[in-house]
Amino acid sequence: MVLSQAVEDYIKTIYTLELESEGEGVSTTKIAEVLEVSSASVTNMIKKLAKMGLVRYESYYGATLTDSGKKIALEIIRHHRLLELYLKEVMGYSWDEVHDEAEKLEHHISERFEDKIAELLNHPTHDPHGDPIPSKEGIMPEIATEPLTDADVGEQLMLGRVTNQEPELLRYLETKGLIPGIELEVIEKAPFKGPVTVKVDGEEQVIGYEVAVNLYMMKG
Repeated sequence: MVLSQAVEDYIKTIYTLELESEGEGVSTTKIAEVLEVSSASVTNMIKKLAKMGLVRYESYYGATLTDSGKKIALEIIRHHRLLELYLKEVMGYSWDEVHDEAEKLEHHISERFEDKIAELLNHPTHDPHGDPIPSKEGIMPEIATEPLTDADVGEQLMLGRVTNQEPELLRYLETKGLIPGIELEVIEKAPFKGPVTVKVDGEEQVIGYEVAVNLYMMKG
């Protein structure tokens, strides 16, 4: 099935929003907000995707992907995250530059090209931001699920992924040494959504709550 770029963008967006809502239906309003299109445009596309057997939609529940839709979403996400890693590791892009480039390229690479990238990178499981790369079979590797804001003082943790990929934020985190794979210790947590103090490579770093909530951790 050959799909347009717009269709692929909708499928990927619905998949991501479904994960965030823990399997609940995704509203047309939320999809419109993420894709920056009108609600009417979303409604028309959802009807089209439903006819194609890729989406289920109920007015008061929202949109969910069918098994066929999920398979396509995982393939697009695999393309995107492999491209991000390729751009960083092979082409020398910084981790704050790769997202936008991968967004443009993900719709246009062949399965052969995807396989070549995966082989060249030794079949990686995570992209530069720590997000898991689905396998060829559509299986997701382990994902970091605990935000730094939920960690306890004294915990030894590893930064698994960064969920906010705004270039300015990524550049800021890099200056602090906060990149996926780094180990840290939680030193102090201020109450009422105050900052979190961590020790990274022997140095203490104070991280504002609005930043820390985007840092997802794994047990060290």
